[in-house]
Amino acid sequence: MNSKPKYNRKKYVELRDQLKNKKIHTVCIGANCPNRYECFSENTATFLILGDKCTRDCKYCNIQKGKPVYSEKEPKIIAQIVKKLNLKYVVITSVTRDDLKDGGASVFIECVKQIKKIDPKIKIELLIPDLNGNWEALKSITEQDIHILNHNIETVEKLFKDLRPDADYQRSLELLKQAKLFNPYLKTKSGLMLGLGESKQDVVNTMNDLRNMGVDYLSLGQYLAPSKNHTPVKKNYTQEEFDGLKTIAMN
Repeated sequence: MNSKPKYNRKKYVELRDQLKNKKIHTVCIGANCPNRYECFSENTATFLILGDKCTRDCKYCNIQKGKPVYSEKEPKIIAQIVKKLNLKYVVITSVTRDDLKDGGASVFIECVKQIKKIDPKIKIELLIPDLNGNWEALKSITEQDIHILNHNIETVEKLFKDLRPDADYQRSLELLKQAKLFNPYLKTKSGLMLGLGESKQDVVNTMNDLRNMGVDYLSLGQYLAPSKNHTPVKKNYTQEEFDGLKTIAMN
């Protein structure tokens, strides 16, 4: 007996085509996320701003490295699709823009302003890059009316050099620390992929580092290689292992 599909194909295609017609990028498509079919069919997507090419080349990421091109109309267009979909919670992320002095902070801010014009009650989560250590740019983001400021640490410190050669573990931690200093009332969040070659102690150490930066929320997820050309999966975690890490994180 064939099992039922996990997603509504019609709804998936409708949202995919709406985004394509508006030339709106998503990390769901750009990063080749395997969960996008289910998410799109539930009117859920993470908007990707500042272009669809990245100035960095992380070994696990499917987004292409290159010269980013984006439209200044992007914030308004995203606000329009938010209104059309009647979204109440919006997640916005971006490619890394080391070519911009503020790392793209001003575009994040404009997106927030345009969405809030539609409905000030809409909750917005910003998943930002490290802004290349521009803390003034970070400060301007923390002053906005956002629900959560997210910055993913992605992997443990010992793997940074190989997997994220243009990023810096300590810089990412400092960003999360500075965000809290700029706005103590702002909820911060980070994410960590598992299965890239880290040990359990590496994960625990990273969780402790994030806790010391005042991070409120942490997501742990299984790494899935976007293609055979990306860093291969070194370990598939069991549900029991995830549960064990959750227990450690909550204590």
